[in-house]
Amino acid sequence: MSDQPIVLAAGGTGGHLFPAEALAHVLTARGVPVELVTDERAIAFGDSFPARAMHIVASATPRGGSFIARAQAVASLAYGTAQAAKVLRHLKPRAVIGFGGYPTVPPLLGAAFLGLPTVIHDANAIMGKANRFLAPRVDKIAAGFPNLNVPAPLQNNVFVTGNPVRPNVLEAATMAYPGFEDGAFRLLVTGGSQGARVMADIVPEAIAALPAELRSRLRLVQQTREEDIPRVEAIYKSAGVAVEIAPFFKNLPQRIAQAHFVISRSGASTVSELAVIGRPSLLVPLPQSLDGDQAANAAVLKDAGAADVVPQKAFTPAFLTARLVELIGAPHELAGRAEAAKRVGAPDAAGRLADLILSVAARPAA
Repeated sequence: MSDQPIVLAAGGTGGHLFPAEALAHVLTARGVPVELVTDERAIAFGDSFPARAMHIVASATPRGGSFIARAQAVASLAYGTAQAAKVLRHLKPRAVIGFGGYPTVPPLLGAAFLGLPTVIHDANAIMGKANRFLAPRVDKIAAGFPNLNVPAPLQNNVFVTGNPVRPNVLEAATMAYPGFEDGAFRLLVTGGSQGARVMADIVPEAIAALPAELRSRLRLVQQTREEDIPRVEAIYKSAGVAVEIAPFFKNLPQRIAQAHFVISRSGASTVSELAVIGRPSLLVPLPQSLDGDQAANAAVLKDAGAADVVPQKAFTPAFLTARLVELIGAPHELAGRAEAAKRVGAPDAAGRLADLILSVAARPAA
C-alpha cells in the first residue's frame, strides 16, 4: 500500500468537517493514509479527526464588507494557496478532495496548479459559492443530494454519492423506530448553532398550549442556546412538561434515533442523518441560509413523504400546536414517514465517496 496520502480539505465547521471525518474513517479502515488541510477553526476539534497530520493554511471569505475587506480576503486566499501548494509538494498526495467553504479554495487551487487529481464534495442541494468557483477546475464533483444544481457543462462530472455520515450515525441507524406501547411521545427539538433561537421562541409556547393529557405524554429533548435556557425552562415548568434541555448534545444521532418525531432546521448534515437513521420530521429552513440551500435540502425529505417543511414565517405557536395534536394521534402515519425517510438515506455514502476519490487518484498526475 502506498504511503502517499489522500488529502482532505475542509473548513473548521461541523457541516464541512463531519462528512470529511466520515470519509477519513473509511479510507483509514482501507489502509489509506489521510491528512487534513484546514483553517485554524479546526483546532477546536482537537484529536477527534482521524488523520495522521493536520495542516493549517490561511483562508477568508471575500464576500460582503468594504472593498478593502474583500481585497484583504482575496489576499489571504492567495497566501493560503501558496501555503497549501508548499504542503502538497512535500506530501505528494494521491489526490485532494474538498468539502466546500472558502477554506477549501487554497488547497484545491494549489492541487490544480500542481496537476494533482481533485474532487469536490457538496453536501447541500444548492452548490456553495466556493464550490461553484472550484467546480470547473476539478476532475469530479460528488453530490450529497441528487438534486444538486450544477452548471450544464459540468453535469458529466457529477457523481451522486450522498453525504457521508460518521460512525455514531450509522450505529444510531441500527435502532428500530420506537414503539408507542408506554403511551409516551418522544419529541426532539434541535436548531443548530445558527437556528436554535426560533425553536426557543416557538416550540415552548406551542407545547404549553397542548391539552393537558398530551402534555403529560411528552418526553421532550430540546437543544437551546445557553442564554435562552432560563425562559424556556420556565415555560415548560409552568406547563408541567418533562424536558431535558442543553445547548449541545454530543450524542445527537442517538437522540434522533430515540425520538418519535424531530423538529429541526434543515442543514445538509441534519437532513442526511434524519434519512439514514429514518425519523419523521418537521423542518424549518433557515431563511438566511446561503442561496436557499436549506429549503432545497428539506425538499428531499418532503418529496419522499418523510417530512413537513414549514417556512419560518408560518412556523407559529398556533400552527405547531395544531400539528402536534394531529401527529401525536397518528402513530401509524409517523411510522410510515420513518420508513420513507430511511428509503432516501445513504448509509454507504462514505464508501461511495471513497471509491470515487480512489478511482480519481488512480489516474496519473499531470
